[in-house]
Amino acid sequence: MARDEADTLYEPPVVAVEQKGDAYVVKLAGELDLYNSHLVREALFAAAAEGPERLVVDMADVRFVDSTALGVLIEARTKLANRDAFLLAACGMETKRALEISGLDRHFKLHDSLDGALGAPV
Repeated sequence: MARDEADTLYEPPVVAVEQKGDAYVVKLAGELDLYNSHLVREALFAAAAEGPERLVVDMADVRFVDSTALGVLIEARTKLANRDAFLLAACGMETKRALEISGLDRHFKLHDSLDGALGAPV
């Protein structure tokens, strides 16, 4: 594969970081793994540093998540004073499976949609 071709296949893991009222939404996409988890960490830590009432991680476009990326989610959650204010939204089947296998589904608040996470009590 030529270098140009490889560059066009790269999908950045952090698609957007937006403030929505008293919440920060970090939209992630593609494959979250060892190679790009530092970018996810930077975005989540920066959003948490703003002191939002809630931090929602929109996982709708995430196709794969490895243990390194799961560790980043755990780490980012500890940056909020209210850990219940760290919410995962729209997790696909693969992400839910990774959370279930690791037992982390019992520690994160999972919501079926971004709107559901934005409207949930924290």
